[in-house]
Amino acid sequence: MTDTTVTPEGGHESQTQVRKATRRGGGDPGTRGRTTIADGVVEKIAGLAARDVVGVHAMGSGLARTFGAVRDRVPGGGKSVTRGVKAEVGEVQTALDLEIVVDYGVAIADVARAVRENVIAAVERMTGLEVVEVNIAVSDVKLPEEEEEETELRIQ
Repeated sequence: MTDTTVTPEGGHESQTQVRKATRRGGGDPGTRGRTTIADGVVEKIAGLAARDVVGVHAMGSGLARTFGAVRDRVPGGGKSVTRGVKAEVGEVQTALDLEIVVDYGVAIADVARAVRENVIAAVERMTGLEVVEVNIAVSDVKLPEEEEEETELRIQ
């Protein structure tokens, strides 16, 4: 007697036919091959997620922001969403280091917690990697009366 399987269309096929289909196809298509994710991809996702948190004024150290302001003004330079973000990506896990500038008056511990939660959620959802740690360094506080630290290019 042959075992039969009911197909989604309501028909029947023998167990021999099911085995042949599985062997020929090599199993679940989702498991065929490897996916690698570059450090830069994770850094971009984390950078955008961190900037979305209320209380985060900027990313990166003062020097990085100064160079970034110059680069932003150069045609084709574009904004760097990875400024202030460093990722180490393995096969199934990632670790992140972020450097942020917070707005004056916010609770730094609350902002750091919100950044961690937002970054972890975004990176894990988009990449499928497990985020093992998000280290946050607060490098500056943006005071209300401070002008934006932007370098002006002068043509003479």
